[in-house]
Amino acid sequence: MKRRRSLPRILSIILLTVAAIGFAFPFYFMLVGAFQENPTNSPSELLPTGGWTVDNFLAIDSRIDLMGSLLNSLIFTAGVLLGTVVFGLLAGYAIARLDFRGRGVVWVLMLLVQMVPFQLLMIPLYVQITRNYGLGDSYMGMILPFLINTTAVFIFVQFFKALPVEIFEAARIDGAGEIRLLTSVAIPLIRPVLVTVVLVTFIGPWNEFLWPFLITKDATLQPLAVSLANYISNVAQSTANPNGAILAGATALAFPVVILFVVFQRFFTATDLGAAVKG
Repeated sequence: MKRRRSLPRILSIILLTVAAIGFAFPFYFMLVGAFQENPTNSPSELLPTGGWTVDNFLAIDSRIDLMGSLLNSLIFTAGVLLGTVVFGLLAGYAIARLDFRGRGVVWVLMLLVQMVPFQLLMIPLYVQITRNYGLGDSYMGMILPFLINTTAVFIFVQFFKALPVEIFEAARIDGAGEIRLLTSVAIPLIRPVLVTVVLVTFIGPWNEFLWPFLITKDATLQPLAVSLANYISNVAQSTANPNGAILAGATALAFPVVILFVVFQRFFTATDLGAAVKG
């Protein structure tokens, strides 16, 4: 019996290991190519064929302001995250816990917005932001279309609805207002969800290329994804190690995301709602 029970477990471990290796291999190839002295032409080169070097990163930095572009990406991403969290929490709490006229209509409209591709709205948004608001070539012009994330609102609504009603009723009896309920009762109970929303939202603006490329003509304001795309299309092929330069750019773009996931992985834990309502 023990052998029969252990066999599926062994098979699942083997399958998960193979899948993990498959997912990790592109990152391994990217790192090897980014720091390799000789050109890396094929993923079949599992081991470095030359010495280690940082010249690929220096080649990028000599043509574009790598640290400046990184700072632009951080400002752009931080602005989007701030709007996503603030408006997402407020809208999610209002739809899930407040009883007001038109709440159902707001919920349906929010779901309909998710079905509209951003590409359909890009040109009207560009005209609105550049001509009417005069926010072309500015951080606010990059951030404004992404300030409210309906996906984040949807996630917050679902988890706010899952919280026990008794917690809110007890807090209201104690005289807590809605803002106090949100900040002191609701948010601490959905902290893992909050971290998940931040991590998922971070990937979008950090890798966003099309809108920042469209809205920014000043190279000093362009985020890392746009600067690297310009470098790869115009300059990388003229370097001594073109593939190394391209992979170095991909590493510079992916490294902050990987670090963020590693650091905040411990927050992906289930929230113990039962402890909050024990009498």
